[in-house]
Amino acid sequence: MAESEADTPSTPIEFESKYFEYDGVRLPPFCRGKMEEIANFSLRSSDIWIVTYPKSGTSLLQEIVYLVSQGADPDEIGLMNIDEQLPVLEYPQPGLDIIQELTSPRLIKSHLPYRFLPTAMHNGEAKVIYMARNPKDLVVSYYQFHRSLRTMSYRGTFQEFCRRFMNDKLGYGSWFEHVQEFWEHRMNSNVLFLKYEDMYKDPGKLVEQLARFLGVSCDKAQLEGMVESCNQLIEQCSSSEALSICRVSPSDFFSFVHGSLGSGALIGLTHS
Repeated sequence: MAESEADTPSTPIEFESKYFEYDGVRLPPFCRGKMEEIANFSLRSSDIWIVTYPKSGTSLLQEIVYLVSQGADPDEIGLMNIDEQLPVLEYPQPGLDIIQELTSPRLIKSHLPYRFLPTAMHNGEAKVIYMARNPKDLVVSYYQFHRSLRTMSYRGTFQEFCRRFMNDKLGYGSWFEHVQEFWEHRMNSNVLFLKYEDMYKDPGKLVEQLARFLGVSCDKAQLEGMVESCNQLIEQCSSSEALSICRVSPSDFFSFVHGSLGSGALIGLTHS
């Protein structure tokens, strides 16, 4: 797999550094030079990984996973910097060396496509929780994220951003391929494939799935307590999400895709 320069981002200060392509996938600049090291990253059987395409509910999922796996109190989670407890593999901080030496059980996040994750994961080592989100909602959240982040300062229109999304011109490449790769591995014993929308629809089922997948033993009272805590986290996240995306409706994305590509494209967008 070789790295190559990608086209300069079309917006003035979307990134001061260029994206780059690795094996045909556009990645953020901080991934440059570390992909082989990531592939060779050593796993432990006790590892718990959370993998998502950006803006797929990662923050909420990590809190729920931490709650279920550690038996943590939701109020305690609210007071702590949960991101410090679940570092992102490819981010500059804290870095691969520090993540490698974390005390077990390690909880690690990543937005990388399945094929770029550590080779040992492909061989069944560690537990991987993947969450997919409907792209009509995801792209709205991703657009607002690009507009708010200082290093990107995106100032293009929502339609222009959708075009970039549809043409795989954002960091981490194609949403379609990202989800499809994990969908194809959903039956692997070390992979749990979840959907963002199901998390809101039936939190109790989600908690049961996670507890079973992670091997967490709990009685009925403990399970009910975790479900209630999960509901609290979801309610808090829902309020925050509503405030952040209120300026753009997912229907705008629907209209854009319908007008640009025709109704047939929506079949692929809403599948999974």
